[in-house]
Amino acid sequence: MSLLAAMGAKALWLLYLWLASAIVASYLSERKGYGSKLGLAFGLLLSAIGAVIWLIVPARPDSRWKLQGAFGRGGKTVAEARAERESGGESG
Repeated sequence: MSLLAAMGAKALWLLYLWLASAIVASYLSERKGYGSKLGLAFGLLLSAIGAVIWLIVPARPDSRWKLQGAFGRGGKTVAEARAERESGGESG
């Protein structure tokens, strides 16, 4: 009976790892400007490797990752950066 309990506990921790990696991959892809659904798919299908892949994928130029950093502290908003880029393109 204790063997089944140990297997159940291990399965629960693996489920937590799988769900956490899906959350992290979704967050990273959203911050890097690719949308959260793509990151969620990577996290659910590839588990922890999906989150590592999103650490390697380069961020888009006007993404929150580039403008505000990984955790969103300081910097410009995406709307401010786009407006600045569009107004700079008209005068040049």
